[in-house]
Amino acid sequence: MSNREDADRLKALEAKIAALKEPTEEKHHSEEHYSQAQLAWRMVVELVAGLGIGFGIGYGLDTLLGTTPIFLVLFIFFGLAAGVLTMMRSAKEVQRKQLDAAKQEDDARG
Repeated sequence: MSNREDADRLKALEAKIAALKEPTEEKHHSEEHYSQAQLAWRMVVELVAGLGIGFGIGYGLDTLLGTTPIFLVLFIFFGLAAGVLTMMRSAKEVQRKQLDAAKQEDDARG
C-alpha cells in the first residue's frame, strides 16, 4: 500500500518537475503597449531637445553679438533638423530590433 502511494507521489512530482523544466515563451519588451508609448515619448523628447538647444544657442549668439534674431531663427532650424535626424535614427534602431526578433523567431520555428 505504501509503495503504491509513493509511486503515485513520485509520478506527480516528476510531472511537476517536467512542467517547470519546459521553457516559457517570453514576450519581447517591444510587444508590450507601454514600450511603444515609451518610444513615442523618447522621439518627442529628442525633437524638443533639438529645438531647445538650437533656440538656446541662437538666442545666446544674438545676445552676445547684439544682432537681430537671425541666429535664433537659423539655429532653431538647425535644432529641428538635428531632432528629426535623431528621431529617424531611433526609428531605424527599433525597426532593426524588430526585424532581428522576427528573424530569431523564424529560425526557432524552422
